[in-house]
Amino acid sequence: MMALPFVIVFAGLAFAWYGRRGWALGSGLAAIAVTLMLFRLHATDSLALSF
Repeated sequence: MMALPFVIVFAGLAFAWYGRRGWALGSGLAAIAVTLMLFRLHATDSLALSF
């Protein structure tokens, strides 16, 4: 799950390499959105610690 932003960024680099500027920009924005979403899920997750 945490590798998803990196895969999206790699796809954006591939789009940029092939000259698809709009797709590259869109995937970059999608990678930022996914990163923020995953951070929100991670930061608000309660720890279930039992000692």
